[in-house]
Amino acid sequence: MEAGALPELAAVPWRRRASEASIRRRGQLWTLTTVAHVVPFIAVAVVLMLLQPLSAPVAAAALAHAWIIPELYAVRGANTIRPKRREPPLSEPVAQGFLGDLLGHEERDLHRSTGLAVERGRLGVWLVGEAGAVLVTPGGRRVHCFCVAATEGGLPPSDRIAHLLLALRTDETGFATVANHAFSGAPWRLRRRMDGRGRPALAAARRAAASFS
Repeated sequence: MEAGALPELAAVPWRRRASEASIRRRGQLWTLTTVAHVVPFIAVAVVLMLLQPLSAPVAAAALAHAWIIPELYAVRGANTIRPKRREPPLSEPVAQGFLGDLLGHEERDLHRSTGLAVERGRLGVWLVGEAGAVLVTPGGRRVHCFCVAATEGGLPPSDRIAHLLLALRTDETGFATVANHAFSGAPWRLRRRMDGRGRPALAAARRAAASFS
């Protein structure tokens, strides 16, 4: 294993290390898969209406399926950064202070209001939560959602984010390799399924990604 690589990579030796090209291909494959799931339902709806207008209810059901499938994928993506609904432990203020030391002034304020940390990397701009992260690719037109959590149990939310943030800074491509890919698609689709508190963080990440160089 190369120097500076995440030790967790040893647990997934079958995975090829992520790169800009592999992430781009993953997004393209995700789009093709979604189209393959959606187009047949749209085709069924069109054919039914052409053959028998009285089958409109069935055609409507097919169109509903075509709409629901991408939305379910987006829900899975949003869940990767959705805050856990539980009472914060007493150690959370201390953990917030530690995480704040890792963030800039604007990022620190954003975390306190949204529960998410924005981090600029080589692959794009990351949005880090306590159980996953979202990569906004350069240009801000596509997001990739990853499910990954700190291995230590019982950590307060900010400590979990700090662990993931440090792992991301240590080995960004290794982080994207170890994490489980949950969703890829348009930012607006992800935004629809995020809670209102986290949406400003996604907007900030998109702005940063739009000026990515």
